[in-house]
Amino acid sequence: MANGKTEKDRRRKRRRRRIQAIVIYTAIAIGLAWFFESQATTTMIFVRHAERAGPSADDPGLTPAGQRRAAELARQLVDADVVAGVDAIYSTPFRRTRETAQPVADALDLPINIYDPADNEAVLQTILRNHKGKIILVVGHSNTVPTLMADLGASKKVPPIAEMEYDNIYIVSIPWFGKTKTIRLRFGEPYTGEPAEEEFEGVKMTE
Repeated sequence: MANGKTEKDRRRKRRRRRIQAIVIYTAIAIGLAWFFESQATTTMIFVRHAERAGPSADDPGLTPAGQRRAAELARQLVDADVVAGVDAIYSTPFRRTRETAQPVADALDLPINIYDPADNEAVLQTILRNHKGKIILVVGHSNTVPTLMADLGASKKVPPIAEMEYDNIYIVSIPWFGKTKTIRLRFGEPYTGEPAEEEFEGVKMTE
């Protein structure tokens, strides 16, 4: 009788140890999954606004060609990730940038977050804090896109963007460990124009 009880106790202890081991392994697996998810690669997609309908000082919207380019941008970026596409959208407050981002926002039912083009540090900190491990579209200007990428630690060799050049997509990957990488792609009608300078908020720049 005593031996029977002893054997039952042993089986009960073995069962308890197996359950404890399963609980521990499950907790470790969940912890590792959370860690790698929180430390996943953040992807930022930078584009200049599409073709504008007038001088920058007038805060113009897009031309028909610009609207077509914005639609093409949406077509490409909606499927940027098989699961969810772009996770967040940031734009400067001007009509041309907002109208460039709008088709993507409409397709994915996302809000457009407005940022100050004169404060790179603020927008980059906000994005990296709020969207770590996500895909973020950032719409800017010919003079702000290269500096945003440079401040992010991406390539500092981005060539100047000409006044009539609207077809660049820069994809910047920021891994939780390792070097930030930059890929430059093209979309829509290819650039064939020449660079020019104009005034923007009192500063001479290509925009």
